[in-house]
Amino acid sequence: MEPSKLDQLKIEREPEKPPARVGLWIFVILLLLVLAGGAAWYFRPPPPPEVRVANVQAVSRAAAGTVLNASGYVTARRAATVSSKLTAQVLEVNIEEGMRVEQGQVLARLDDVNVRRSFELAEAQLASAQTQRAETQALLSEANARFERTQSLVERQLASEAEMDSARASAESLAARLKRVEADIKVAERQLDIYRQQLDDTIIRAPFDGVIVAKNAQPGEMISPVSAGGGFTRTGIGTLVDMSSLEIEIDVNEAYINRVRPGQAVVATLDAYPDWSIPCHVIAIIPTADRQRATVEVRVGFDELDPRILPDMGVKVGFKDDQAGAAEDAGPVAVARVPANALTRVGERDIAWVVGGDGVIERRAVATGGRQDDEILVVSGLSGGERVILNAPAGLEDGTQVKVRN
Repeated sequence: MEPSKLDQLKIEREPEKPPARVGLWIFVILLLLVLAGGAAWYFRPPPPPEVRVANVQAVSRAAAGTVLNASGYVTARRAATVSSKLTAQVLEVNIEEGMRVEQGQVLARLDDVNVRRSFELAEAQLASAQTQRAETQALLSEANARFERTQSLVERQLASEAEMDSARASAESLAARLKRVEADIKVAERQLDIYRQQLDDTIIRAPFDGVIVAKNAQPGEMISPVSAGGGFTRTGIGTLVDMSSLEIEIDVNEAYINRVRPGQAVVATLDAYPDWSIPCHVIAIIPTADRQRATVEVRVGFDELDPRILPDMGVKVGFKDDQAGAAEDAGPVAVARVPANALTRVGERDIAWVVGGDGVIERRAVATGGRQDDEILVVSGLSGGERVILNAPAGLEDGTQVKVRN
């Protein structure tokens, strides 16, 4: 069959036209989607408010009756870097960190070869001078006897005056020589004492009872009482601390020094043991101020020492009020200390907004126990460790989500 005849047999169809209403429905659907998105954006929940927070500090009831709080460090009133009086090589060191030593105990020994040789030479010189004294005394005795015989002969006119003068001069010369020998012996004895002291100085002993807190030298190193030889010469064998002389040094702002008096009761809390309240007292107020820092140094002593108290530990102290004695009898009951702007007054009560780990806040009613500078003591409602909102904005409610601002 020819292609032209096959083409004639095809049925021609008209293209289908979409209904007019399909385009209208598509437009309506798109419009609804746009309106829904706009409504969702318009009615979306507001972002969580940003707030600043502070951690609640747990303190003890004993600290609630304080008139001033400060911080300082434990120091030893008597501590020494034990060194030598001379420059020498270390032969042995008999100390280790943590060792308790007694006054006079041998801590180290130094090389004494040169000093010992000088000591032996001084001994020999003293022995020689003593021999000369014995010889001179014998000659003086003979000269005195000769003078007495010559004087007797002169009285009997059996000897001349010249012979008597010669005998007298000989005796007086030997007496003067004896005095010089006696002086030489004293010089030799003093010289021997010097070398004996130097020999004793090669043995380093503990100046007082205490505990070794640092070992600074090893056998074979050089040690000197002054810094010499760069970094190759040690200036001390070790550091000795008298643990019975531990106390607290505090720099108190001069604006609050009028709240401190000698003998005042103090409660101290070591940073290492925050739940342990240590009774203390003010030893002295140093009568001078630091003009650069505007502070006055205060010395605080422990009422009773404890092995847990170590030098250079950080410590917080509270200077007690005169009326706070009853608080200590009640025992260390936990309270909290918060910044003043962490509490909000609602009616006749104080509240705090506590932020949970998920950022959800909780309204907490608290009871306060007094104000100390910029902080408020809380006796109930907070126990320590919580996070509270500072300068809480208006409109907060329980369960509100907040964002903590760094």
